[in-house]
Amino acid sequence: MLKGLLRLAPYAAVLFSLLSTAQADDGRRVFTGTLGKTPIVVELNTQQQDEVTGRYFYEKYHRDLPLSGALQDTTLTLVEGNNRYGDDKPLPTLKLEETADGWHGEWQSPQGKKLAVQLSEAKLAAPTSTTLPFIATLPASEPYEYLRLQGLKLKATKKEDFMGYTLQWWTEPESKIALFTVESGLPKDDLQRVNQQLLGRLWSEVISYHGCQLQGGENVEFMQQAQPQLISPAVVSLNISTSYYCGGAHPDFGDSPLNIDVNTGHPLSLEDVLWVGEGKPLLHAERDSLGDQPLNEKESAARSTYQREVLVPWLIKQLTALYPEEMKKPAEGDEDSCDYTDESIWGYPSWHFTPKGLYLGAYFARVARACDAPEWSILPYSLVKQHPGAVKLQLPQG
Repeated sequence: MLKGLLRLAPYAAVLFSLLSTAQADDGRRVFTGTLGKTPIVVELNTQQQDEVTGRYFYEKYHRDLPLSGALQDTTLTLVEGNNRYGDDKPLPTLKLEETADGWHGEWQSPQGKKLAVQLSEAKLAAPTSTTLPFIATLPASEPYEYLRLQGLKLKATKKEDFMGYTLQWWTEPESKIALFTVESGLPKDDLQRVNQQLLGRLWSEVISYHGCQLQGGENVEFMQQAQPQLISPAVVSLNISTSYYCGGAHPDFGDSPLNIDVNTGHPLSLEDVLWVGEGKPLLHAERDSLGDQPLNEKESAARSTYQREVLVPWLIKQLTALYPEEMKKPAEGDEDSCDYTDESIWGYPSWHFTPKGLYLGAYFARVARACDAPEWSILPYSLVKQHPGAVKLQLPQG
């Protein structure tokens, strides 16, 4: 069943039809061609002619090289790379002339070596109903990333038994991004829906990896670990922890869980599971899945008010009753302890399911990041069931 989802590149001719031109709505245009004899994919935004931006990758290597420059009449002059750390080293350049369907010209190394460049507007095949849904969105929204992913394959690694379900782990070798699919333990249709979400998330993280590489240049770190937290007939829950440095002042880290409704395959928002406000909660309030319509201004404001004025005070009250020692406010002047009574740290909690209950993680400012994600902050299911959310779920007994 999963073979059709995993084979993005080798069988593109079978999976796709109906060619379309690669051009994003924000002015970015995508080209394919050669630098010397080597195939490349190029993305350019020439809308602001004195500040042209872009990137390209060799199809063999898939890693971005940044481009910047200017367009004067029909002549495009670009610099490859940048001296972001104060270096003043010479950089390769490209000088291109516009053609009817692209660009042609030459690339020149700092040592004077010249190679011909020939680019044509990329032609992309439109997805069919058999395409992984996440991949199916890319020709229209991110054609450059779509072409990159066509050259990548997933490698099957270990199999794991987790809570009575068989998991197959997959790794994208270049980025080392890894995630699992569920191989058995759920009905066939449920497996299909869940695995589409899981594989979509895997490829999304691969795109994030390459974005970090482009932004950070030579000094980049992007390390990620995914861990299943709970699998049941109702939900598949996992946490993805990422440690990264993509340029800037400091490295950073954070959790990004994925909680999937097995019945629909849709990612769950916290309001789908837990609701302590008045009236009915918004369904899928995060609106972070394919086809979701963004919240309107009124809905977004109401959600923010609910989280700030209702959810957070309620959550602190419950955690204080459940974990009085951990929630004890530090003494005045104690800057080494963690203050979990601070409402600001619970505003947008990272959450996922566990066998014992619903985990909600705090988020601290950089100086206190060691206090992030305490292991104990779990609401037992007996409490969660008293405050059901927008989606009817069969929660564990806990």
